[in-house]
Amino acid sequence: MCRHPFDSSKWGRICRFLTKEGHLEKNRVVEPLEASREDLLVVHTEAYLNSLKSSFRVAAIVEVPPLTLMPNWLVQQRLLYPFRKQVGGSILSAKLALERGWAINVGGGFHHCSAEEGGGFCAYADISLCIQFAFVRLDISRVMIIDLDAHQGNGHEKDFANDGRVYILDMYNAGIYPFDHAAKRYIDQKIELVSGTETDDYLDQLDKALKVAQTRFQAQLIIYNAGTDILDGDPLGNLKISPEGVVIRDEKVFRFAKDQNIPLVMMTSGGYMKSSARVIADSITNLSQKDLIQLGSQPE
Repeated sequence: MCRHPFDSSKWGRICRFLTKEGHLEKNRVVEPLEASREDLLVVHTEAYLNSLKSSFRVAAIVEVPPLTLMPNWLVQQRLLYPFRKQVGGSILSAKLALERGWAINVGGGFHHCSAEEGGGFCAYADISLCIQFAFVRLDISRVMIIDLDAHQGNGHEKDFANDGRVYILDMYNAGIYPFDHAAKRYIDQKIELVSGTETDDYLDQLDKALKVAQTRFQAQLIIYNAGTDILDGDPLGNLKISPEGVVIRDEKVFRFAKDQNIPLVMMTSGGYMKSSARVIADSITNLSQKDLIQLGSQPE
């Protein structure tokens, strides 16, 4: 097992870029509450949450072996608490999206975690939690997941297996982790890419996929898992998408939602290069400039 290459400073740097460059005022950022155990139990089992009291188990889930040597209280404080804050952000984002048409959780998108099993750096199933809270609290009954992280979103696929309320569009590199063939059966619209796929081909396949999705399912909420591990040079994604391609990708998804007047939640998910934060900030700036989001609007 090798050390997971995730850049945990990514999330903060995205906000600092946007604030420093005048695109985002600090008072426009909504800080979520930590997801409580009661919140997490909406999806997760008691047994799974109790397993996270083992540093050895957490180390295996997030693929960072040195964590096995740390006392669990420290693992909770330094790793799982920030994760639970991001889960809180995903849950809150659904409410904000319904109020103003969109919301971006600068974090989240832990799409390898399901109700009973974590993995691939994902300890909590925030996508599943976001959707379940939307069902229960927000009077939503039809949700589309557009998962464009480089990896297959096997966690939410298992959680919503054969659930007609959730439509899953997953476009990913089939030649990399997690190779979850059982979960693939629950993808409504599967676009499997090959390693080395380049920008023009990627965007062309995305255009075709969105057209199909529009005809197949009428969503009341879109969950967009916007991983930047598709970038050329990412050590885990093995795709060759340019930074400009990521910006165009995000614009296409937001326009898809806006054209149909469907609220959208974006989560930043995977991305394992220092340059990811810059690309995400540039993409958010572009969305604002194209009037697909309003960074200056004050949420209620």
